[in-house]
Amino acid sequence: MTGSVYEFSSKTLDGKPIRLADFQGKVLLIVNTASKCGFTPQYEGLQELHKKLGQKGLVIIGFPCNQFGGQEPGTEEVIASFCQKNYGVDFLMAEKVDVKGIDAHPLFKYLTSQAKGILGTEAIKWNFTKFLVRKNGEVYDRYAPTTKPADLKADIAKLLAE
Repeated sequence: MTGSVYEFSSKTLDGKPIRLADFQGKVLLIVNTASKCGFTPQYEGLQELHKKLGQKGLVIIGFPCNQFGGQEPGTEEVIASFCQKNYGVDFLMAEKVDVKGIDAHPLFKYLTSQAKGILGTEAIKWNFTKFLVRKNGEVYDRYAPTTKPADLKADIAKLLAE
């Protein structure tokens, strides 16, 4: 398997290319998101991190996913509108992807192989699983959906200082 997240790419909700290699030297927070989930209010915390730490080198990328309880049924346009209207999201939002199973986006196959979940499992169990990536593209850690974005501040600050 590859050596860093920089070998992967995707598209934004409006179809523009996202090359993770463009973020070399930045700390990445990659999150699988959903608009109709009990954890959806975490968009607010993610936006707060983006506002406070984006200028310091943190890049947040949300990847909408409809694999958990059908909680992201909308089109890319519906998702973008929801995130902006309800949470003022202006961090990077990628196209809707699968994050588990045979059709999982290659980035998520990589992330889950590098940072295992509880009891060493690779599979993502629910929306708002978070992956924090060092400035050199190595996966630092994986966080459960129940981990609030604000609870990542110390780890993010540590990686920004590296």
